[in-house]
Amino acid sequence: MYQELTEKKEKLAVIGLGYVGLPIALEFARKISVIGFDINEKRVEMMKQGIDPSNELDKEAFKGCDIVFTNSLDVLREAKFFIVAVPTPVDEHNVPDLIPVKKASETVGKVIKKGDYVVFESTVYPGCTEEDCLPIIEKLSGLKNVKDFKLGYSPERINPGDKNHTLSTIVKVVSGSDAESLEEIAKVYELVVAAGVHRASSIKVAEAAKIIENTQRDLNIALMNELSIIFDRIGINTYEVLEAAGTKWNFLKFQPGLVGGHCIGVDPYYLTHKAKELGYHSEVILSGRNINDNMGKYVAKKVIQHIIRNTGDVKAAKVLIKGATFKENVSDIRNSKVSDVVKALKEYYVNVDVEDPHADSGDLQHEYGFSLVDQPATDYDAVIITVPHKQYLACDDAYFTGITKKHGLIADLKGIYRNKISNRNYWSF
Repeated sequence: MYQELTEKKEKLAVIGLGYVGLPIALEFARKISVIGFDINEKRVEMMKQGIDPSNELDKEAFKGCDIVFTNSLDVLREAKFFIVAVPTPVDEHNVPDLIPVKKASETVGKVIKKGDYVVFESTVYPGCTEEDCLPIIEKLSGLKNVKDFKLGYSPERINPGDKNHTLSTIVKVVSGSDAESLEEIAKVYELVVAAGVHRASSIKVAEAAKIIENTQRDLNIALMNELSIIFDRIGINTYEVLEAAGTKWNFLKFQPGLVGGHCIGVDPYYLTHKAKELGYHSEVILSGRNINDNMGKYVAKKVIQHIIRNTGDVKAAKVLIKGATFKENVSDIRNSKVSDVVKALKEYYVNVDVEDPHADSGDLQHEYGFSLVDQPATDYDAVIITVPHKQYLACDDAYFTGITKKHGLIADLKGIYRNKISNRNYWSF
């Protein structure tokens, strides 16, 4: 397989061209022939013009790539090596939503041939690839894993907005359904991953490795968030405490904050769901999730308390939220916990404006029911800075004085204006 791909006798296909799939497809397309497949025709047309619908890559990233973008199954059938990189969200009850990955499995089942390879990159719970996806492929294709085609799993490690830790610079975990497939899959990924690959002993091990990467981060952030609540009651600043503690060589430098996005705020629920199926109720993981999921309400409560202390008229109050994306310097609004802050404030009938230099107003309206203001006002009772976009770093005391009332509160969730605000009230985690 490896040799056929490198000699361009066969093609590799990436199914799902979002934040994960498109960078992978383009990276491979600099070495071998690639088919980029997505069911969204509008997105396909944009990529044909060298436009990344996710706003992560510029036109330069498309140059010099041997790639065909399509939503046609007939074109997809030309591939020999398939990589599935579709999203794996949770529903409103935090239950894994496997519809995208199952639909992608159906697509693979319709086009796969004898001798083909299928590698899933979507984040799932251990066992999902073999227990949920494989049966769909085998049923629709009439082929059998190992005997007729090879199955593998290689968890994605794409970090939106991060220009340093990219596909080629991060060690890639790979796995296969047997020794032969493991080696072939590893060799294929070694084409584009300069940092090298780690060969996992099984598909389940590779799935589990991915899920605990984000679960570990989630729990550490939950600890920081809980500490921030405690320190707030004590009357000390969490970031000052972290600076002091960080002088020890082995202190882990996590910070408090709103935990959203497509990974950290989602992946732990896949693991706890699988644990529940096996008769085990997770306590530590779900406890951390509970803390992080409620931080939006906590922020809103702190702002409301400030308004009540100073004016007593919540319904007449105005609050500006700076930042709507799930993290700094990206346009990604998936699972953004800023929406929790907006929702909690509006439950008190507070007038809420939101601005963000990266987010799309229409997408926010469609996803969360609020849009962006073109220009902030000058009479806010509070300003909440949720994510440290680079555009916000230049904001100073004079700026916040100019857009707030005298009793105004600057709620700086990431502590970027610490010791820089003197004319207004200041609060951070």
